[in-house]
Amino acid sequence: MSFVITAVLSYLIGSIPNGLIIGKVFKGVDIREFGSKNIGATNAYRVLGAWPGFFVLIMDLLKGVIAVYIGKVLIGTTMGEITGAFFAITGHNWPVFLGFKGGRGVATALGVIAILMPRETAIIFIAWVIIVALTRYVSLASIVGAAMAPVLIWLFGEEIEFFVFGILAAAFVIFRHKANIQRLLKGEELKIKSPGAAREKKENDG
Repeated sequence: MSFVITAVLSYLIGSIPNGLIIGKVFKGVDIREFGSKNIGATNAYRVLGAWPGFFVLIMDLLKGVIAVYIGKVLIGTTMGEITGAFFAITGHNWPVFLGFKGGRGVATALGVIAILMPRETAIIFIAWVIIVALTRYVSLASIVGAAMAPVLIWLFGEEIEFFVFGILAAAFVIFRHKANIQRLLKGEELKIKSPGAAREKKENDG
């Protein structure tokens, strides 16, 4: 029963659409109508601006952190923590509150591994920053970071449960970026620009 409660609570927490809520409450904007039309932190930055985008990032990170702690408290084992983590990412990607159309799970997954595997997280974050700085493609950095996770988990000799989770989480993130991968290959992917630029462009065009 503890596993069921952990799964349900973590999924519901993961389903909270922070980007949509923050956009509507503070800016009166539905970020699904602008930029990449995604509810995640990157599109929130594009559409709403730097500080709202940062706030969305923190809130989405916290979904992963909270879910891990729910598993730790209710179950008290590694598998309990991973259960919370898995369902939080699932909720973010396929939220019940938005008809199962959500984000790409990057920030929530990062919040999870930041708690469970801080060494791996530090390396992935550094690689992410370097790739974004060099290419301006957040999607590319996220895809590479996701692919790095299970490799680093294996290299650092973490528990097998963490390694399996790393593979699943990476698969989730990369799968959710399939449209981005297609645009990257065609040279049509959106680059990260000045905060709020996507909304301003649409308003000016309209």
